[in-house]
Amino acid sequence: MDIILARHAETVFNAAHRMQGNTAHTPLTRTGMMQADAMGAALCDALGTAPDRDFWVSPSGRTQQTAAIVGDHLGIPFFDWRHDPRLLEIDVGAWEGRYYADIVAEHGEAIVDTARGLFSVAPPQGEWFPAIAARLSDWIKGLDPARPVLAISHGITARVLRGLLVGGEDWHGVKVAPNAPQGTVFHIKDGVETVLHTGSGAHSGRAA
Repeated sequence: MDIILARHAETVFNAAHRMQGNTAHTPLTRTGMMQADAMGAALCDALGTAPDRDFWVSPSGRTQQTAAIVGDHLGIPFFDWRHDPRLLEIDVGAWEGRYYADIVAEHGEAIVDTARGLFSVAPPQGEWFPAIAARLSDWIKGLDPARPVLAISHGITARVLRGLLVGGEDWHGVKVAPNAPQGTVFHIKDGVETVLHTGSGAHSGRAA
């Protein structure tokens, strides 16, 4: 299996340290647009124009905006991207739209493992790591193993997907790969992961 997996660029919620989750359609900042440009340039250097790949993107507005910019570099029409809800970010339930600081002040520092950039408890009315792994496993099973893929997703989702493909630290029964800045692009082939491009965005892995 040959998958290039990218984490979307910075959004207005990222810059304001607010929780996005899976349904908040938040636009990229100017910095985020520059990050997406850098992602596209790096992918064009690696793949050339009009690469023969299947293109997948989370339906979230921030991933689609990133895909549109990346696609301009690659000569890929936006309408060639396949939207799949299984690539959405973790559902943060009642925390969506709230400031991280307010959530921590209300529930305590223990809700987040800051060293790992991961939730320590499930968001209220939200989703937990085994459910994320289940939907991503379903997505992987539906791929044509003979077709290379380029996918744009989110912080936590990408970490769980990478964990399924190359392994990682066990987190509540799910393998989770190490954190990476926004705008980072990974190439995963035959169970081996390499970094095609390191993004310049924040390292926060919480509902990005």
